[in-house]
Amino acid sequence: MTHNKKPLVVDLDGTLIRTDILLESFMLLVRENPLVLFLMPFWLLRGKANLKAQIARRVEVPVAYLPYHDALLDYIRHERGSGREIVLATASNRRYAEAIADHLGVFDAVFASDDTRNLAGDGKRDVLTERYGEGGYVYAANHSVDLKVWRHCDRAIVVGDAALAGKAEAMCGLEKHFVVQRPGVKTLIKALRVHQWVKNALIFVPLMTAHQIANPGLIWQCVLAFLAFSVCASSVYFLNDLLDLNDDRQHATKKNRPFAAGTLSLSVGILGAPLLLLAAVLACFFLPPEFRLVLLVYYGLTLAYSFKLKRLVMVDVVTLASLYTIRIVAGAAAIDVRLSFWLLSFSVFVFLSLAIIKRYSELMKLKAMNATKALGRGYQVEDLELLSSLGGASGYLSVLVLALYINSPEVQGMYSNPVLMWPACLVMLYWVSRIWIIAHRGNMDDDPIVFALKDRASVIAGALIVGFMLLAV
Repeated sequence: MTHNKKPLVVDLDGTLIRTDILLESFMLLVRENPLVLFLMPFWLLRGKANLKAQIARRVEVPVAYLPYHDALLDYIRHERGSGREIVLATASNRRYAEAIADHLGVFDAVFASDDTRNLAGDGKRDVLTERYGEGGYVYAANHSVDLKVWRHCDRAIVVGDAALAGKAEAMCGLEKHFVVQRPGVKTLIKALRVHQWVKNALIFVPLMTAHQIANPGLIWQCVLAFLAFSVCASSVYFLNDLLDLNDDRQHATKKNRPFAAGTLSLSVGILGAPLLLLAAVLACFFLPPEFRLVLLVYYGLTLAYSFKLKRLVMVDVVTLASLYTIRIVAGAAAIDVRLSFWLLSFSVFVFLSLAIIKRYSELMKLKAMNATKALGRGYQVEDLELLSSLGGASGYLSVLVLALYINSPEVQGMYSNPVLMWPACLVMLYWVSRIWIIAHRGNMDDDPIVFALKDRASVIAGALIVGFMLLAV
């Protein structure tokens, strides 16, 4: 028998799939019951195999939606079609390994961890050598820890970079190399959602409405607050993406997010989320105590949103509107100015309208795909008409608040020519109407804020509103 017909043994985590089953199941369990985090250290005291088994007993991993290495899977299917024995050998728990084997239907045997034995490193090598003999199999893997196994196999199949392939080839020869590049800065930036940081520019709104835009000290305070909120938001984005892996993989566009697609290790998110939060906390020590409290409220509310609130009808959009408004409150706290009732009211209504557009757009896409309800949300396609009414009404209420503000006694003392702000109401009416028409036609991005920043008419409308405000000063 030639070497390429010897049994092909395939590793799972990072090799057959672009993720790690233990971390996947860990996040699924945390999503279902966050309190289980307090039990995990006790499970781990009895060994890693016990930890994996305890998690596997409590949660199922949706194996159909895992990010598989398609090129490797095609090769496996080709080899099996030619009569080659294909074996799955993994340190993951047997329940998950067998579920994946059943789903793919390409494996003749499965070796995996059980309640007491963690099949990794030397343990995996010993099992495979005992079963197939020294040099009696070809092993496909992705990590330097697998060199222990490659040293005793006939040939290596490497899923990784050229450096790892070179080491494996020098050790036992190379049957196949599937190139996988390490994630770069662009992938990390995408996971951090740096483009979403623009939402935190709302922190500068109180600086402008207080007419302190030329104060260098206050500008610096706002910049620091902006950075603190941004890294805090990225911490939440990491956590949110980790909790929503399964839902995102079934979404038309969210499936391309780095964690869902497997282009960025889940460990980066699990370690990165608390580190980003720590960076935000450290920045807070250079800002007023009130800002720290606001940031704490923001983080607590985003956690509640990630774990529960986003699945509750209307509670989710009210929460999103509140999170936008909290950014404005944070800006006021950062420079120690009093917030205007009018500003807060305007913010709540306009951002409630935009939050509803977000859900409306998602449902429009589902309707186009003949789906009936949003996955992981409480909305159904039949809610479209009602959401349109609620969102449009909220947007127009924001214009009403702006009009009442312009005519209020408070404005008379702050602006020399407040009448020059009235055209801003007309621009707002146009913009709210236009953005809802676009959403109704199914041309709205899931995130209306991002859409508005890319939309020329929206940018012009925003510039006109700011211009009218400046003329009135």
